Amino acid sequence: MSYPVARLREEVAYLSMGLGWKHDEILALTHRERQAWVRTVNQIRSGQAQTRK
Repeated sequence: MSYPVARLREEVAYLSMGLGWKHDEILALTHRERQAWVRTVNQIRSGQAQTRK
């Protein structure tokens, strides 16, 4: 089973816009790492990021 290409493109675009990372840098991440970063950027954008004190 392969990962849907359309979803991969969305993740790459989202992380590129959110973090300024390059295409190759994002694709070098594992699937789990990429999804974790997508969640993190989403939390930051929605104001729900946890801050360390």
